Amino acid sequence: MVEMMKEVEILLVEDNPTDAELCIRALKKSNLANKLVWVKDGAEALDFIFAQGAYSERQVANGPKVILLDLRLPKVDGMEVLRRLKSDERTRTIPVVVLTSSKEDRDVAESYMLGVNSFISKPVEFDEFARTVSELGLYWLLVNRPPVPAK
Repeated sequence: MVEMMKEVEILLVEDNPTDAELCIRALKKSNLANKLVWVKDGAEALDFIFAQGAYSERQVANGPKVILLDLRLPKVDGMEVLRRLKSDERTRTIPVVVLTSSKEDRDVAESYMLGVNSFISKPVEFDEFARTVSELGLYWLLVNRPPVPAK
């Protein structure tokens, strides 16, 4: 488990098990879920990202290639996760895609003000949702070119 956490490509932050399973299934279908970690609330996401608590064996520098972040989370909401992630020099360049049921203009605006890379409202229809997640994974893992960490 520790070895797998060193090579995380996708961090899925989603409290709804059905939505998480649909995301994971869509990513598996595109062979993009091998190095995925799913956390169920904002506090666990922060622990994972900053290598604390149950995830203290990881290194912050071994962050995921992309974070799929829901906004409506228990314990710590998605906006606070985004705020902390983008305000820390060690993690601010990790691409974050908000994948949420919210269609509120203020959520979109605040997410971009905090530095989100993309904001996507979850499609309700399964096939559309699966296609959207698959395309997200393909883009962020195979097409996007992330910055090289400074040495």
